[in-house]
Amino acid sequence: MDDLSASCARAAALGFDAIEIFARSAEELNAKDLKRLLRQHQIKLAALGTGAGWVVRQLRLTDPDARVRARARAFIASLVDLAGSFGASAIIGSMQGRTAGDVTREQAFDWLRQALEQLGPRAHALGVPLLFEPLNRYETDLVNSVADALELLKPLRTKNVKLLVDLFHANLEEASIAQALRLAGHELGHVHFADSNRQAIGLGHTDCAPIAQALHEMGFAGYLSAEILPLPDSDTAAKQTMTNFRKWFRAD
Repeated sequence: MDDLSASCARAAALGFDAIEIFARSAEELNAKDLKRLLRQHQIKLAALGTGAGWVVRQLRLTDPDARVRARARAFIASLVDLAGSFGASAIIGSMQGRTAGDVTREQAFDWLRQALEQLGPRAHALGVPLLFEPLNRYETDLVNSVADALELLKPLRTKNVKLLVDLFHANLEEASIAQALRLAGHELGHVHFADSNRQAIGLGHTDCAPIAQALHEMGFAGYLSAEILPLPDSDTAAKQTMTNFRKWFRAD
């Protein structure tokens, strides 16, 4: 919590409106302390990542073992509840898993849809969308692009699952990031603002102009969140991010 306290203070000092947290679990993130920190620094919670469910616990929504899939859904549900209590969304990215063994893409998509049909309405009850993130081909063989994600979402009864487009992944998978954003359209709920090398925008080769133009034309009103490497150091990366936020998206 000391690190979170320092991070909140630094984010506020640099002019960020909100923070995004990669939580090890809902239980390990003290909601009372977080609420106090957000109020103290006058910032909001943008989203909670669920990736620790895979990185730390090896849980995935497409695991061949039904018991593991159930634990994965429960892990995400707890973070949906916690995030929702702050008016924020939970993100499903790496916990989508991948095909393995006898699991086909069709079977994996079916399990993903079953999970989203449960988790989407849960988030809706808290007044927030659930976010689903396409990942590059080196991290999953399931949902790599906006088109893949729309294929996944189209049959769902719940309409409360929105897309998170991470510019780092999109640089690897999309022929045109701007066109991919336009394809997402009203389904776009969140953007990870990262350059081609996972550093802050401006430190790689991403052309931000057409991306910014697409988001402006779409009337995108969700969060732009910098999920980036702390290079050359965390302060420089954060300042670089804020400089580009203001250059491309803010009048002040």
